[in-house]
Amino acid sequence: MNLSEQNIDGNYILFDDPLTQFAAMIEDIKTANHSIFLQTYKFGNDVIGEKFKVELTKKAKQGIKVVLLIDSWGTGVTERYFSEMISFGGRVKFFKKIKFSLDLFSANHRRNHRKMLIIDEKTTYIGSSNITNYCINWRESCLRIKGSIAKVFKKIFFDDYHISNKFYQNKKNFSTKLKHDGIEIIRDIPSNRIQPTRDKFRKLINKAQKNIIIETPYFLPGSSLRKAIADALLRGVKVKIIIPQNSDVRLFDILRNKYLGQYHKNGVEIVEYTPNNLHAKVFLIDDSTFVLGSSNFDYRSFRFMHEINICGQNPEIIRLIQNHLTETESESVPFNYDNWKNRRLSTKAIERLLVPLRHFF
Repeated sequence: MNLSEQNIDGNYILFDDPLTQFAAMIEDIKTANHSIFLQTYKFGNDVIGEKFKVELTKKAKQGIKVVLLIDSWGTGVTERYFSEMISFGGRVKFFKKIKFSLDLFSANHRRNHRKMLIIDEKTTYIGSSNITNYCINWRESCLRIKGSIAKVFKKIFFDDYHISNKFYQNKKNFSTKLKHDGIEIIRDIPSNRIQPTRDKFRKLINKAQKNIIIETPYFLPGSSLRKAIADALLRGVKVKIIIPQNSDVRLFDILRNKYLGQYHKNGVEIVEYTPNNLHAKVFLIDDSTFVLGSSNFDYRSFRFMHEINICGQNPEIIRLIQNHLTETESESVPFNYDNWKNRRLSTKAIERLLVPLRHFF
């Protein structure tokens, strides 16, 4: 959808095209009068990153409060990249800088995967999109919200900012659910036991009466969610999973595909988005309750990542999500069970090798 087709003054706008989303974000940044808080997993040293950096630097030069929180693992820039912005008073912090050790992967695996932009405590963007040219042709899901909920997101932003280099965190304080105007904000921080987003998905699946739609780039749920889906199918609930035919992580696709045939045989409808990578993260049950945000539907997201999602029953948001899902499906194809059943022996061997690593994809 073109920016001209969006009602930029509406309370809710759902972007699935990154170019349109980035254009709207930059327009909002240009009109900022007081503050801009940007949190992202990836910030590219590329055309898109440069556009954002230039506009953020201009606002810092005007005396607007500009604060960035960027994950060290996911990003491709350093503090030096923002040196001009910093010289005008802007601030940049990198979440948990990479530590070099014999246990390199595990020591650095707990990342901040949240994506938020809060402007003037009036406008919030939350969703799946990073600030980079890398995802320019992907299908995403990012909700722009106008209203006082931005003040809640500002507090969350600074909570994240202040704990960004602390290994130990108060899991209860930083994963407590928050509510504002009928929207529930769900926060995950790394934990084997406390996983609010996983628990919310399981609760909603267990209460579903008609249908469940899960749109995610990475579908690899743990045992409790697999059981909830199986129970829903037994109740006669229609379950649909929308995934990319080919994501940006080939090894993940191989591991994910190992299980798709069984889901199909059990009655799950699987559709695969074909034009490019589907990176949207949307969940809808009974056409009445949604979840949207940064979480993937997999072990790694629930267990290791700082994630943020919103949940609610707002009819306007539901309508936007339904339109988004309809458009996604129009460019998708049904899962081909025969092809899956006849996949190569070498592929099956790689699947088995990857199973013990499933928590880290």
